[in-house]
Amino acid sequence: MKPVAFLLSALLLTSACSTSQPRTASQPRAAARATAARQDILRVLTTQTAAWNRGDVAGFMQGYWQNDSLVFIGKSGLTYGWQRTLDNYRRSYPTPAAMGQLDFSNLQVQPLSPDAAQVIGRWHLARPTAGDLQGHFLLVMRRINGQWVVVADHSS
Repeated sequence: MKPVAFLLSALLLTSACSTSQPRTASQPRAAARATAARQDILRVLTTQTAAWNRGDVAGFMQGYWQNDSLVFIGKSGLTYGWQRTLDNYRRSYPTPAAMGQLDFSNLQVQPLSPDAAQVIGRWHLARPTAGDLQGHFLLVMRRINGQWVVVADHSS
């Protein structure tokens, strides 16, 4: 009888240790929040694209954090600050023809927390008179005051 009791105890202990934890009510809410964050972030990028494509650099910049701690990393190095980033865009793309038509593709939006996410993708500027430009980017986005904004942009 002792071997049977021992075996039964061992089975119960193994069963108790190996059961997966039940899903909590917060897990579906977390998934819904992540989906909503992805949609909100994609909406920001779509709004930026529309502004760029109508030649509105200032409108494009509305998707960026209006703060001196914003960082843009590009071929010229680091640029800190919203205004300096805007000034660089205006200097590099002085006319709608120089701006061309922007397209983002291969977007991967990865929420990192309820208020932070990263976006990886490809950018392409179709510029019939000045020649096309293209590259890749990594954005760090944060939800600040209820709005998703780019706080760091590394574009190459």
